[in-house]
Order: sequence, then C-alpha cells, then structure tokens
Amino acid sequence: MSAVPADVLPGAALAVEQQRVAGPGELGPKARLWPSLVAVYRAQLSRARVARIPLLFVATFQSIGIMILMRGVVDGGGEAQAVVAGSAVLVVAFVALNLLAQYFGQLRASGGLDHYATLPVPPAAVVLGAAGAYASFTVPGTVVTAVFGCLLFGLPMTHLWVLVAVIPLAGAALAGLGAALGLLAPRPEFATLLGQLGMSAALLLGVLPPERLPGVVRLARDLLPSTYGVEAFARTFGPRPDWAFVLGDLAVCAAVGVISLAVATWAYRRAAVR
Repeated sequence: MSAVPADVLPGAALAVEQQRVAGPGELGPKARLWPSLVAVYRAQLSRARVARIPLLFVATFQSIGIMILMRGVVDGGGEAQAVVAGSAVLVVAFVALNLLAQYFGQLRASGGLDHYATLPVPPAAVVLGAAGAYASFTVPGTVVTAVFGCLLFGLPMTHLWVLVAVIPLAGAALAGLGAALGLLAPRPEFATLLGQLGMSAALLLGVLPPERLPGVVRLARDLLPSTYGVEAFARTFGPRPDWAFVLGDLAVCAAVGVISLAVATWAYRRAAVR
C-alpha cells in the first residue's frame, strides 16, 4: 500500500489555503449580564434556602426584642417612628451586611472564587446574584417587624407599602458594603468582625432616635448607607408624609447602593486574580 500526500489530492490545496486564510477559530460570545445574574441568583438562593428558617428567626427576633426594650423608654411620636423604622431595616442589615461579609470572606479563604473565575460569568453577576439571594430572605422578617412595631407603638400601617422600595434599595447599599468587606478582608475572621461591627453600627445609629444622639454621632449616622432607608420609612408614619423628602432619601439610598455594589465588583475582580 502506498501513501499519497494530502496536498496532491484533488481540492486539497484549496482546503489548506482556506484554512490558512481563516486563521484560528473564533470564541463564542461573552455571557450577558442579565442571564448570568439570574443563574447565579437561583444557585445562591437554593444554597441559602437550607438556613432560611434560623436566618429569619434570628434576624426578626432580634429586631422585635429591641423594640420591646425601647418601648419602656420611648412612648410615641417621632422617636417611636425612628425605632420602628430602624428595627425593620435592621433585619436587612443583619443579612445583607453581616452574613454577606462572612460568606464572601469564607468564599475567598476556601478558594471558592476560583470556581466562579472559571465560569463565563461577569463579576457583577456574581456579586449581584449573591447579594440578591441573601437579601430576598429579609422580606418576610422586615414586614413582620414593621407590623409588630406599628401595633406596639400605635403607629398607622397605611403606608407600609413603601417597604417595597426600602427593602431592595437599603439591601443593595448594605449588601454591596458587606460583600466589599468580605472580599477585601485578608482573613475570614476579619470579615466576620467587620460584618458584625457594621451591623452594630446599623443597630446603634439606625434604631436610636437621632434627637438623642450627639452631633458627632449624627454625622456618622449620615454616612451609614441604611440611614436613608430608615429616614424614608420613618417619614411615612406621619399624618401627611412629605413624599418629596421620602423620594429624596430613597434616591440617595439608591445612589449609595450603586456605588457600594460597584466597589464590591472591583473587590471581587481584585480577589479573584490573586
């Protein structure tokens, strides 16, 4: 049997020439943000679903216990509005700030970021998907806390629908901050510590009435992302809410959320390449 070179076959020279002109094969299209975000959100939601009952119980019971303690100090009026609004947003802070910082800190220490780095998923989809999954569990606890607080302090429940805007906006701001703390912390222990310190700040500066805080502490309160969600919710308890100020607080909360999530995305890229 004789071997015949491939280039002497009919049409072989044309095929070789076309292969040279074509060059290397093209890569597939990049993954889009929205489908990737939905995929990461569903995966994180199913993973965190196992701990949702203890999660909701601890976060809700903590906020309700704080309101019961404050009932002996605050009678009503603007101070009661601040306590109820701050306690409701505290449920969001417990999950979005504290637990998310721990999650990303452990994910970085265990090498879990390498898994996401090998997937065709944009970094923003990873951060937003995880933040959205953890923040989703705060909805029932926040609503229960707000209803209980209104019954405890005798506040109207007419405008509780504003939580539809307060929960995602405050959750985005706090989730971005929590994810950034977890990704930038050198060790998971530091991530846990920073998350707990952030939640303690949300507790002290968000639940306590601002009228009773010193001037320096009020300035620190204005720098906390969840403050504007608390202020927006607290303004709706009045007989005639000033919706311009409510929308202004929500707009500030949304802007802070965009910035904090952008910082978290940068921190994810920085941690993934190391």
